[in-house]
Amino acid sequence: MSTTDQRWFHRRGTLGHDGWESVVDEQTPGWAHTGIRVAEMRSGDSLNLSGTGVERIVVPLAGSFDVVHTAAGSTSSTHLTGRASVFDGPTDVLYLSSDSTAQLTGEGRVAVATSPTTVVEPSRHISSAEIPVELRGAGASSRQVHNFGTPQALDTARLIVCEVITPAENWSSYPPHKHDEHVPGQESRLEEIYYFEAAPVAGSAASASSAFGMFSAYSSPAGEIEIDAMVRSGDIALVPFGYHGPAAAAPGYDLYYLNVMAGPDPEREWLISDDPAHAWVRDTWTEQRVDPRLPFAHNPEGTH
Repeated sequence: MSTTDQRWFHRRGTLGHDGWESVVDEQTPGWAHTGIRVAEMRSGDSLNLSGTGVERIVVPLAGSFDVVHTAAGSTSSTHLTGRASVFDGPTDVLYLSSDSTAQLTGEGRVAVATSPTTVVEPSRHISSAEIPVELRGAGASSRQVHNFGTPQALDTARLIVCEVITPAENWSSYPPHKHDEHVPGQESRLEEIYYFEAAPVAGSAASASSAFGMFSAYSSPAGEIEIDAMVRSGDIALVPFGYHGPAAAAPGYDLYYLNVMAGPDPEREWLISDDPAHAWVRDTWTEQRVDPRLPFAHNPEGTH
């Protein structure tokens, strides 16, 4: 019997429709507050982001893109310079207000984080140089976080979005934690999407298709969930409740994930509770150094 909950874990392409490789939104069973769209685009392709009442963040994963967006009868065009891969440092991103529609063109892989809302915040292009880069944890729990869509970096109605790079052999989303209860000042209720990519470490002769990591989620008093999965590029995990973590990068392969969060609480904040059985691990970080392989930054050679 599989120990991976099929409601909440989806292999690459199994959620695809209308030209998108994967789509999660309020039409997804059991889902309400967050969404993601992922596409592999070729030169000449275009995809529409139609309909208002949803805020969006366009995130180039690999490649460059142009976004023509319209709101209140006014049309603008934004070029996203992008990057060679998700392991090539931060990318510029585009936040689209909930009264915007858009058309996306370009070549490469792109993700669009979404959340339904009637609140209108202004659209904003955020350059890669503006994005806060955080080195979180220490030792084998070291990882790199790009906080372009967190409350400290961007005003949105509900969305909280960031991306995490975990070097080979390291663990992230650790200690396991949850955010499924509303406890003011201590914990917030947030749905969470994990979109994964993995790649052989720089200089490896391994094929990209062999790259993988591991991801787990398990039950809390708020609900039952069990995910124990080997994750590869394009896979998606949905975490409606429960403890989640670790996301572990296998030896020889670096791991990336894009996190999309939003929830029903009145305040837009990311407040978590560690699993009490493992919370002590955080105290060990004060005696360790951050992994010297971090930060991952732009590689002028264009290789990972």
